[in-house]
Amino acid sequence: MDKDVSKYIRFIAISAALGGLLFGYDTAVISGAIGNLTVYFTLTSVQTGWAISSAIVGCILGALCSDYVSNRFGRKVTLFITAILFIVNSIGTAIPESFTIFILFRIVGGVGVGIASMVVPMYIAEIAPPQKRGALVGYYQLAIVLGIVLVYFVNYFIALQGDTAWNLQIGWRWMFGSEIIPSILFLFAIYFIPESPRWLFLKGKNQQAIDVLKKINAEQDVVQVKNEIEESLQKEDKNQWQHIVNPAFRKVLLVGVALSVLQQLSGINAILYYAPEIFKNLGSTANVSLLETSILGVVNLIFTVLAIRLVDKKGRKPLLMMGSVGMTIALGAVGSFVYFDISNSWVLPFMLLFMASFSISWGPVVWVLLSEIFPTKIRSLALAISVFIQWIANFVVTQVFPSLVENQALKEYFNGAFPFYLFSVICLLSLLFVWKRVPETKNKTLEQMDKVWQN
Repeated sequence: MDKDVSKYIRFIAISAALGGLLFGYDTAVISGAIGNLTVYFTLTSVQTGWAISSAIVGCILGALCSDYVSNRFGRKVTLFITAILFIVNSIGTAIPESFTIFILFRIVGGVGVGIASMVVPMYIAEIAPPQKRGALVGYYQLAIVLGIVLVYFVNYFIALQGDTAWNLQIGWRWMFGSEIIPSILFLFAIYFIPESPRWLFLKGKNQQAIDVLKKINAEQDVVQVKNEIEESLQKEDKNQWQHIVNPAFRKVLLVGVALSVLQQLSGINAILYYAPEIFKNLGSTANVSLLETSILGVVNLIFTVLAIRLVDKKGRKPLLMMGSVGMTIALGAVGSFVYFDISNSWVLPFMLLFMASFSISWGPVVWVLLSEIFPTKIRSLALAISVFIQWIANFVVTQVFPSLVENQALKEYFNGAFPFYLFSVICLLSLLFVWKRVPETKNKTLEQMDKVWQN
């Protein structure tokens, strides 16, 4: 492939993946603010969970309508819509004096995240050549991680700007308001990327689609790619629901849904959202807990980059299995340290092991698989359903985690270790599931996935 074409495709993928950066930024920004937010609005443990998980309700709504919006208006216009939602959210969550108003704007931002979580990886997969698709779709997870790392450090440096009273009144507002900068950058970047050629062919805009294909493919490959897309679209039925209930396709959908649910039940978001509070409960000061959380974010970033380099070389399945083993060991160890009241200095290394194991496997690889695993006849609907259920699982984990930590009966029996033991067992189950049920998709075109499942 021509170097200029390759650079252009990378530019498109990076621009679209900024939606992932905002995904990570929006979901993790509250980790540094939740302590002050809880005091400012005098929240109960249930309300604290709601302050975080309310955004996930928006994500569920966004995922629910993402298939319709992206097919009706196109991938590019849909990304514009998400950028505007992010801007509105960043302003709205920075100014409220009412907890209810804060929640409403958290939901608005969540809708943007929910739409982006389905449309961005699908758009990149439709643009990318098969031999580079794993890495390019992996940019989405890398961007999510960059957003998380960025906001961890933003939160840390904002917290340093004033004393406890200042952070209680003003600091948390600056944390939420800071999201407007990457939101505007995303809006600007979307202007310069093309519409998905697959969507253009779907809408009968053939010449526009061919013009895009000429920009993102070697000249000798344009006709072949055009024919593959048109052949694929001829197989695609507008009424995808009738195929979803077909036993053969239902099996595929269940694999996608299970990958989505197991990614969330690994405990990753409980740790991302509540990491500062976890470290504080284990003895760290407020500022030290934010710094430790930032270190988690850096490890997340490093191993996500490594995953992007490996996913097209080693394959999807080996990385998932390796990650499951590491997460199982790490969370089991953290649970044991908490149970036996062993020093906090032993907890951080195993939290880092968990983060490294997740970041090289279940973080980026699940998004790669979801963007490519489904057969043509059900692809967009199956992806939307999987992402929708993923956000439901995320909501359950986020809402329930504070109650699991504070439940007196569980505290007496497990000394606060129960959530870590639970997540460790689920990670072990994820290893067995991948081994038995997940096919390898490395180097296969989207159009070849029908044959993978037939075999």
